Amino acid sequence: MTEALSKLNFRDIGGLPTHDGRIVRPGLIYRSEGPASFAPVHREELAALNIRLVCDLRSQGERDKDPNDWAEAARLLNLDVTADLRVKTNNGWEALRHDQSAATVRAALVGNYASIPAALRPHLRHFVESIIGGEVPALVHCTAGKDRTGVMIALLLRAVGVPEDIVIADYERSDIFARNLRLRGGIEEQFYETFGFVPSQELIDAMIGVDVDFLNTAFDALTSEHGSLEGYFAAADVDATLLACFRETMVTQG
Repeated sequence: MTEALSKLNFRDIGGLPTHDGRIVRPGLIYRSEGPASFAPVHREELAALNIRLVCDLRSQGERDKDPNDWAEAARLLNLDVTADLRVKTNNGWEALRHDQSAATVRAALVGNYASIPAALRPHLRHFVESIIGGEVPALVHCTAGKDRTGVMIALLLRAVGVPEDIVIADYERSDIFARNLRLRGGIEEQFYETFGFVPSQELIDAMIGVDVDFLNTAFDALTSEHGSLEGYFAAADVDATLLACFRETMVTQG
């Protein structure tokens, strides 16, 4: 891992173990927070990784504000996943403007996580085929790298056979995003500049942190609708044959 990027919510998902004693192949898929966090040193390290595909899960408004202008050599795959409270058009913001109690904040986040799998589903086949086709290394990111990205990476890891507890542990590592924000300070001011109201501490804590219950909510939602992870991928037009090919692409002997 490059030194500067390792201090962000950035990592290679390679090296994680699978149920059958293999590991996720290093250097294929990286996960990250968004380009608003990239200083010149981060951009230099990204350039050295020779990223070929950038899967950007942000809304158009987020991309307009902080574009992926570092990725001139990569194909940009913009997916517009608006199931996030950072997106101005998200209905959760209107509720939170008037009520920032812990219950309302939690309900808004639960609702967002529950909707992320459905928002990702139309795009999964194209992404899977891109990885199988060799369009790697790929970088998957949103703004914080923990919610939309957290769900997508968790889906991919579970699909290739990484045990649930290992997937959860990887998700929890994204708490580095909150730690970095607190060290930099100015969180309240950033919220106000973006959304026009001062957030409660409960809202800040929920927005910048990680909560395994939220990730579980996403998986509960897809299981409720599709019966299983395999059923979810099948609904995304990733059938058993294609999924098996993706697994073989993604894993190697440890």
